[in-house]
Amino acid sequence: MKFTDGFWLIREGVHVTYATEVRDVRPESKRFTAHAAVKKVTRRGDTLNAPLLTVECFSPAEGVIGVRVTHHAGKRRPGPDFTLTGAADGAGEVRQDGTVTELTSGPLTLRLDREGPWGLTFHDAHGRELTRADAKSTAFATTGDGAHHMLGRLALGVGEQIYGLGERFTPFVKNGQVVDMWQADGGTSSEQAYKNVPFYLSSRGYGVFVNHPGAVSFEVGSESVGQVQFSVEDQTLEYYVVAGPTPKDVLTRYTALTGRPALPPAWSFGLWLTTSFTTSYDERTVTKFVDGMAERGIPLSVFHFDCFWMREYQWCDFQWDPDVFPDPDGMLARLKAKGLRVSAWINPYIAQKSPLFDEAAALGHLVRRPDGDIWQWDLWQAGMGLVDFTSPAARDWYAGKLKPLLDQGVDCFKTDFGERIPTDVVWHDGSDPERMHNYYTHLFNRTVFELLEKERGQGEAVLFARSATAGGQQYPVHWGGDCWSSFEAMAESLRGGLSLSLSGFGFWSHDIGGFEGTPDPAVFKRWLAFGLLSSHSRLHGSSSYRVPWEFGEEAVDVARRFTLLKHRLMPYLYGVAAEAHRTGVPMMRPMVLEFPRDPACRPLDRQYMLGSDLLVAPVFTEDGEVEVYLPEGTWTHLLSGERVTGPAWRTERHGYDSLPLYVREGAVLPLASDDRRPDGDWLDAPTLLVHPAADAGHAAEVTVPDLLGTPAATFRVRREGDVLRVTATGTDRPFTVRVAGGAGAEGEGEVTVPLS
Repeated sequence: MKFTDGFWLIREGVHVTYATEVRDVRPESKRFTAHAAVKKVTRRGDTLNAPLLTVECFSPAEGVIGVRVTHHAGKRRPGPDFTLTGAADGAGEVRQDGTVTELTSGPLTLRLDREGPWGLTFHDAHGRELTRADAKSTAFATTGDGAHHMLGRLALGVGEQIYGLGERFTPFVKNGQVVDMWQADGGTSSEQAYKNVPFYLSSRGYGVFVNHPGAVSFEVGSESVGQVQFSVEDQTLEYYVVAGPTPKDVLTRYTALTGRPALPPAWSFGLWLTTSFTTSYDERTVTKFVDGMAERGIPLSVFHFDCFWMREYQWCDFQWDPDVFPDPDGMLARLKAKGLRVSAWINPYIAQKSPLFDEAAALGHLVRRPDGDIWQWDLWQAGMGLVDFTSPAARDWYAGKLKPLLDQGVDCFKTDFGERIPTDVVWHDGSDPERMHNYYTHLFNRTVFELLEKERGQGEAVLFARSATAGGQQYPVHWGGDCWSSFEAMAESLRGGLSLSLSGFGFWSHDIGGFEGTPDPAVFKRWLAFGLLSSHSRLHGSSSYRVPWEFGEEAVDVARRFTLLKHRLMPYLYGVAAEAHRTGVPMMRPMVLEFPRDPACRPLDRQYMLGSDLLVAPVFTEDGEVEVYLPEGTWTHLLSGERVTGPAWRTERHGYDSLPLYVREGAVLPLASDDRRPDGDWLDAPTLLVHPAADAGHAAEVTVPDLLGTPAATFRVRREGDVLRVTATGTDRPFTVRVAGGAGAEGEGEVTVPLS
């Protein structure tokens, strides 16, 4: 929200009150509180008839410093609040030197000087200023409608770039944008977002998390071009500055605070196929699709039943439509016999026609209006009500309706919707409706995920979720929502996923081929390669099927080629997934995350790193022309073997069976021998594809995980002159070492390969 009118004026109807000077500082051993006057105090009388801002500075975790600015402290705080799983009291240390008070936590220091104008500065471990809140950067504003806003501003350095703020489909670098945290079912082609996360990451090596689950408005160099402003309609504003020094360090600290992603099961990384949304389907259709994939040699891991597995007008009643699926138990058993996992679509709404509506209403499990009436509308489902997930009893009731599906053989759920949450309602636990609007989806996804963990066991739970907010990364996987079937939508989907990855989300997917409309075969084939080189891969559409043969025999070949490739890459990919679970560093990484010191990487949003060693540049043209940037070092194309020395911009042309897919110098890629499934025995005759560095003494190490993500075997690679020596620990089974573009050898325990 903008409050000023250019540099000199305030907008009509707005009154802004700024912190002006420090009146006192009250230090404790690990935190301090300052009081800021809003005007210059030259005599005692100046303390009368004027506000005083309370500014609390503290550290909830190593390398994180929080600032809480309060105008009137008596405002009731009904919640909800983000759960900071990694927060602990007293992580910082306070010291005073004359007029200066400092709070240090790990490599981050906050400095306040009692002399001169009000200001807070944040410094890294080397004393370099990261950002600051200087004059006119700590304030509250009132508007003509009686609203009271707290606002903060942090300076932008010259050339500093801002990323994140959730899954946003607008330009990847957020400078110059107005970004409002407000969940919306707006597709992928506007400024609206399904996943609003009030956290941004700076190219200068720090992050900022605004600890408010409701409507937070960000002006990213869009009101004051040298500032990032954030404001909330409240009496208190709380934000955390998160230290680096690298972007990976920032994400590691941020996800330690807000929650690390669970590790999805290995089977979920295979290819998912759905019925699509409004298409006509029954068991015969499903069987035709499944058998058709098998006949064409395209391994399928998960089959998903979208909305119409239930009866029309009755979403959700969690009952199979008996006219279409008269034998659901048998059908699921038959799908399981083919080696498939099964996913079912759900949402948090109960239609009036559903038998569960009256049951939920009688039990008090539906959200009500202030007058006691059940909140209902006809948008999406006729007369639908909203499950009140703030009630433990309602959560248990909802989970209880899902359990029979798990008992039948359903393995996971697509938790759709959860964005259009009303604010003219009363919640069971008294939550503030405005704060609950964005937070609702977190309770929905958590309820379903915790049921899956309880019933299937830890490590076997996975969702396909559309909406989320801060902390939602704990319940993967999330997909990009409703996009059109075009190259432009393919690119905007990637922008959204890369933005989400810099908001702390480790796993992300999208609808291969696009959701709305029917893709041109060229779009579908290009999207296949992109989708199968993403964290998770799903064929899904709206009103038309997404089986590859609908788009020609070449599409079948492309689907087969990249599905098999992904399966071969699984020992590498699941190691990257385990890293995301352990550290919070995402699988799909914007180039700036892996190469933060390379200025050319900072704006790139049409390519990404898949883990630390694979560079992927999807092709967004029918003719196959694509621009790709390769950072410093020697890169080897995984499919062709071509070697390129960077830094370099390249314009390449690829057929549908290829795309820029480069391996980083020094990388050791463990490849599975079984390409028919994503969750095979990765230590059964694996191949280590080595891309040795030029350094004669170069050493590398790669770990192959087991299906739980824990290390199963480690391979140490060392260059000794013209020989490559590979030593295995944790396994006595044979493995193959192959030097990219060179020789190979097979053995057990230790293998040597000549480099020339």
